Amino acid sequence: MFVGLAVQAREAAAPSAQDLRWLNRVAWGADAQSIAQLSRLGRRAWLDQQLRPGGASSLPEALQQALATTPGIARPLGEVLADVQAENQRINQLPNEIDKQAARQARNQAAQQARYEAGRAQLLRAVYSPWQLQERMTWFWLNHFSVHADKGNLRWMMADWQDHALRDHALGKFGDLVWATVTHPAMLEYLDNTQSASGKINENFARELLELHTLGVDAGYSQADVQELARVLTGLGVNLSGKAARLKLELQDAYVLKQGFEFNPARHDSGSKKVLGMHVQPGGLEEVRGVIEGLARHPATARLISRKLATYFVADEPPAALVERMAKRFTQADGDIAAVLRVLFDSREFAASLADGAPVRLKDPTQFVISSLRLAYNTGEGNGAALFNNLRPVQGWLSQLNQPQYGRITPDGYPLATATWANPGQLARRFEIARAIGSSNSGLFNSDDNTVMAPTGFPRPGGQLYYSVWQQLFSPNTRSALEKANSQTEWNLLLLASPEWMSQ
Repeated sequence: MFVGLAVQAREAAAPSAQDLRWLNRVAWGADAQSIAQLSRLGRRAWLDQQLRPGGASSLPEALQQALATTPGIARPLGEVLADVQAENQRINQLPNEIDKQAARQARNQAAQQARYEAGRAQLLRAVYSPWQLQERMTWFWLNHFSVHADKGNLRWMMADWQDHALRDHALGKFGDLVWATVTHPAMLEYLDNTQSASGKINENFARELLELHTLGVDAGYSQADVQELARVLTGLGVNLSGKAARLKLELQDAYVLKQGFEFNPARHDSGSKKVLGMHVQPGGLEEVRGVIEGLARHPATARLISRKLATYFVADEPPAALVERMAKRFTQADGDIAAVLRVLFDSREFAASLADGAPVRLKDPTQFVISSLRLAYNTGEGNGAALFNNLRPVQGWLSQLNQPQYGRITPDGYPLATATWANPGQLARRFEIARAIGSSNSGLFNSDDNTVMAPTGFPRPGGQLYYSVWQQLFSPNTRSALEKANSQTEWNLLLLASPEWMSQ
């Protein structure tokens, strides 16, 4: 008889079905290690740890090593961008067009590799990091502050964007998080603020900052507010060279250049402004910061972020009472994201969404793929400390499921409502991806040149974790189908493609 994908949990009482559902919702998906930790600690202590994640040194050693070699993480962004600028200048100075075309092609390939490496780092953390809630929230903020990697120079910036602008603040104060995005080259280039200057403003960033990032589309701001905020944001831009701009003596103290971000007071509208009824006095970069802090603390922002978090974790139409309590805590705690999440996870509404008979929530594509990989490969034995090396197949699966990494062209991010993904075409593609995961390692352990193989075949099925833990989540029909499987590959496919596994 064929048994489960994972091995027996380590010497701890088996969690209940609701514990498993709780873990599957808070994490990217339960694996052998997280099941053992939850069984040993209980929900509250496990959540306490997750809300205070450790730094890079707390990650598994193999994961630390993989991340340390990732371009954009291993080197400061300012150095990376200066190299890009130098290469662009070198190409422009080449004497003939054939050489220029060849050099441009090589540069574009390098940029695409940087994009891939950023995505690889994110996926490795999602699968292997013990700080699962931090990783889920990093994806949430990547989606909330969505940028499209294929615009301009963004491919070079993505690793730094997700690690330093987003992950570093994923469970901290929302105001700090917004400020990190406002002063990051990726956001400024994506929403065209590099083109905005005193007397020639570009409204793109101001509009999305109000509509998508803070207040929300129904918050009652006006077109005049958008224009005034755009004036506030003038002077925020990108400097690829790393060389300070030449300015008049009286402007030099207000100039800021840090890791590709530039505040140029010569481009900043230094007049007084009025945003959302607030009079904004001239003050350079501190003027900008004051307005951003006001937006981050606005009651409409508290409601928008609380509703989006409740949609992500609880229901496509989250209970209004829960959203109101979360928004109240958001305001009381000055935008402390961890404090708001504690209200969410401790709520009766969250518990009700996990109960037997609760409405089914389909996993979004990213959660489906990552949770399947965690179940299949984080078994506690078999592949040992080996990590995926080649994540291109996984990125391909996400693209097939219409949720490619950094691939949303518009700034609104992918829909959070799980009903978005409940269509026949999506489910058919999931079935094929389940087959790929369940039948082989799909080249995930291949070297970059695709010739050296680490562990081959599917992870060894082990012990009794399926029977002692997972089986309780599956219906009699699914359990009966699994018992009739004719091979391990078929068993794996039936599990990963089952309605119970497809749902949160």
